[in-house]
Amino acid sequence: MDVKFAGAQNMEWRWRLVSMEKTTSRTLNEMLVKLFNNVMDAEEKAIITEEFKDITNNDMHIIEAIGIEEPRRMSDIAKRLDVTMGTLTTNMNSLEDKGYIIRERSKTDKRVVLVVLTGKGKKAFYHHRDFHKNMIKSIVKDLDEEEMRVMIKCLMNLGKFFEDCEERQAR
Repeated sequence: MDVKFAGAQNMEWRWRLVSMEKTTSRTLNEMLVKLFNNVMDAEEKAIITEEFKDITNNDMHIIEAIGIEEPRRMSDIAKRLDVTMGTLTTNMNSLEDKGYIIRERSKTDKRVVLVVLTGKGKKAFYHHRDFHKNMIKSIVKDLDEEEMRVMIKCLMNLGKFFEDCEERQAR
């Protein structure tokens, strides 16, 4: 085989590999952007139904952060949502006015404000949770154990990327 030809063939394969990596990267980026937008749109359409037309998708995420367990402290909810207490208070005022939550002072520490969901709030919580359960079922329905491990690893890498971005922005 001609040495010049072998070198040219190697260059051709390198070019194809680089080209394929760029195409794959571009395709993944387009898919992730489209997927993110689709999830946000689908979630809003599925969650904000006639019954829950008086709240926003953001309100649903606050309701999710409150949860259905025992009363949750305002400071814990703010931390979980990564918002200021001022921002959370504004949203809580609205949710309380609409009958989704009740706020009360702790009996043991009057400085602490506790939040619980009302019956209406719990109904919204379950409605939101069911959307996410169905979404996850749809994603994993045809995956075997190895594919699940790969998907989880990919999502963990993506989560780490976002955490690193957040840390860099905080500096």
